[in-house]
Amino acid sequence: MRLRAILREPLVHFLALGGLLFLLYLYRNGGLGAGGNGIVVSAGQVQALRASFEKLWLRQPSPEELRGLVDEFVREEIAVREATARGLEQGDIVIRRRLRQKLEFLLEDELAISPPTDAELQQWLDTHPSEYLVQPVVTFRQVYINSDRRGGAAEADAEAALRKLRAGANPETAGDATLLPAETGPAEVRDVAMRFGEEFATAVAAIEPGPWSGPVKSTYGLHLVQMLKKVPGSTPNLELVRTQVTRDVLVARRAAGVDSMYRALQSHYKVTVDSTAAPAP
Repeated sequence: MRLRAILREPLVHFLALGGLLFLLYLYRNGGLGAGGNGIVVSAGQVQALRASFEKLWLRQPSPEELRGLVDEFVREEIAVREATARGLEQGDIVIRRRLRQKLEFLLEDELAISPPTDAELQQWLDTHPSEYLVQPVVTFRQVYINSDRRGGAAEADAEAALRKLRAGANPETAGDATLLPAETGPAEVRDVAMRFGEEFATAVAAIEPGPWSGPVKSTYGLHLVQMLKKVPGSTPNLELVRTQVTRDVLVARRAAGVDSMYRALQSHYKVTVDSTAAPAP
């Protein structure tokens, strides 16, 4: 009678059902441990290995090579399971970043982003004009004054050379010897910056065609500059930069979508941060 009463208890039924489900799980997964001890290499996985080999070597693998690919796949699966079972992935910053990257790839795929309209593209271009600016193009001559060699007298020597140039002196004999070109351009201002430095390029872009100017400082020293020709920069129309603007709009959309999904996911977690160490996210 007592046994019958126990067997009628709902808790006993619940435990029995749980045990059956657990046994079913063990049967289907090959036992306990990280993923069990059953490793199945499906036809799809073999085909993926074959395709990767063909893409790398531009030919089909031989039977021996295919067997080696499968062996390597099995070894990798064993290594991953054993490493996971020992908790080796815990606290590994490389693995954490890789998992985050894979999750964000999945999140981006779920966004189903539609192509932007012309109105959206134009609005983006109007909001970010400096990112698509057509660079000014300059053509100029320069006379070099070696600051290292002249020391404290460099500025005064540059001013004296400038007066001579404006009076008609020969540029080839007015300054110091240098491997820098006597004439540069036509060149975009950013290319000038790569050769002479940002400070020099910014100053040169402000010089109008006409007489010699300066001195202008660069990463090499001082320069006297004569602007020969300058084409001002401008903001292009949409058709000229459509591909770049479309790419940037889609990137911004994906970033905003992933950020929104993170906020939604974070609502499922209780985040606690030691306020004495860092502000809460």
